Amino acid sequence: MHPDPTENIVEILLNKSTVKQKTYRNVCTAFKQMEEEARLMVDVISAKTTERDQDIKLSVESVNAQEFHIRVAGDLLVFILHTNIITLPEDYDYNKSNYVADQPLRKYLGQINVYNFMADSFEFNRLNDPGYLLARLLINSENHFIVEGDRQVGFMFESASVKPLEKVDLDILIKLIISQAADNDLVVPPFPKIRSISVREKLEKTQSLGAGNKIGFQMSYQNETKS
Repeated sequence: MHPDPTENIVEILLNKSTVKQKTYRNVCTAFKQMEEEARLMVDVISAKTTERDQDIKLSVESVNAQEFHIRVAGDLLVFILHTNIITLPEDYDYNKSNYVADQPLRKYLGQINVYNFMADSFEFNRLNDPGYLLARLLINSENHFIVEGDRQVGFMFESASVKPLEKVDLDILIKLIISQAADNDLVVPPFPKIRSISVREKLEKTQSLGAGNKIGFQMSYQNETKS
C-alpha cells in the first residue's frame, strides 16, 4: 500500500505560503520606503534646481498601493509593485548560490519594477509610445535583495546582497535611477522613416509624430525587435 502523501502536501503548502506571505510583506514595506525616499530626493533636487530654473518639473505622485511615479523634467519613472511572488530561472547565479542551496525557500522573491517613459506619452495619451525597464528590485523572505538594471544600476549592485535591505540601499538606488533617466536622451527615427504618413496616422498619432525613443535604451530595444 502506498503511503498517503497528504501530510507532505500540507507541509509543502504551509511552508511555501508562510515564506511567500513574509516575502510579500517585505516587498510592500520596501515599496513604501522607496516612495518616501523618492519624495525626499525630489525635494532636495527641486530646492537646488529652482534657484536656477523654475520651469524644471519634478514631482512624486502616488497612484495606488502598487504604483507611484517620479516626474523628472521630460521623463516619467513608473514604479510598480507586483503582487505575485516569483522565482528566477534555474540557471540564474542566485539560484545556483550556496545561499539558496542551504535553504531553497529563499528563491521566492517579490519584485518592484521601474519603467522609464516620456512624460508626454502620458500627458498626450500616446498609447503606442514605449516604456523601458530601467531597473528591478527583488526581495526574499529574509529581506535580502537583488537589483538588476543597466549601466550604473547594474554596476553598483552586481550580485545578491549579503545583508538585509536598508534605507541607505534604497536611497542609492533612487539616486541612480533618477540619474540614469536624466542622462538618457531622446533619438528620433531616421528622416526617411517619417517622410510620409497616412491620414489615419495623422488623426490617430498627431501628438506622437516625430516622438523619439530613449537613446540610452536604443540598443537593447533594437535587439529585442530583431530577435
